[in-house]
Amino acid sequence: MWINAFIVGVLSIAWIKTKTLNSNEKILLLLGCSRICLLCFSYLYYCIARIYPNYFYVYPILKLFALFATFFNHCNLWVSACLCCFYCVKIANFRNSFFIYLKVKVDRMVPWLLLGSEILALAMGIVFYDINEILQRNNITSTSQENFWEMPVKKDKHFFSSFFLIGFGYAASFLAVIFSALFLLFSLWRHKRTMQTSSMKDLSTEAHIRAMKSVLSFLVMYSINFVCLVLTIIYAMKKENVMTLLIYICLYAFPGVHSLTVIFSNPKLEKALLKILSCVKWEVFIK
Repeated sequence: MWINAFIVGVLSIAWIKTKTLNSNEKILLLLGCSRICLLCFSYLYYCIARIYPNYFYVYPILKLFALFATFFNHCNLWVSACLCCFYCVKIANFRNSFFIYLKVKVDRMVPWLLLGSEILALAMGIVFYDINEILQRNNITSTSQENFWEMPVKKDKHFFSSFFLIGFGYAASFLAVIFSALFLLFSLWRHKRTMQTSSMKDLSTEAHIRAMKSVLSFLVMYSINFVCLVLTIIYAMKKENVMTLLIYICLYAFPGVHSLTVIFSNPKLEKALLKILSCVKWEVFIK
């Protein structure tokens, strides 16, 4: 939460000073806000579940938690996908006419993409709210030993379709990230190879290698996060065990680790972080 709060704080201060934000900063600001809300809701949920579990028996509380948690989770996924697609369009260099059109219009498209991401996330939250209604109607408790995929589909077809829709949302955002990362890696690799064959000795080659490493790290993190999200659907009706614990550790580590990688790949955020760390180090040295 502190890592994402740092991103939101730096960008908010810059917004107040300059009265404007570029497209990249708009995406990062919304991404940081959605991740803070997601982690806060998750923290609040587990505190109540451990300290006051009976509160969840009050009619709307559990379903409202499910709605907001799903909303912020999908905000995190889709805004992250928008960030990766934005990097691909801005950095990659292809001569295709459609790609050139996207490169010219991407800044105008970003607000609409973010709005679409929020609407889609809200739709997924409503679907998950509906799933909780079905769970109550079928008297399926969270301590059930039965695997979701082993349940008879005829028991409730709408129940299966709702989980399928959520899985499709996970897969769609993951595919957007996969294709964006692959296109970007191919463009960076081709550009690096061109500079090496033409014996161009400048800092551009080093920058492209660093960018390729950053994209690869994004791709690895997204892949792990996607696998964990799919496993949460498969183990949705299972009792808590070591496997589910590891899955949720990975899921809740992703917003912090990915945001930390974003900080070190953004010059403005990295400079602000190093400045804060140097000030803290100086204060500790004085004491």
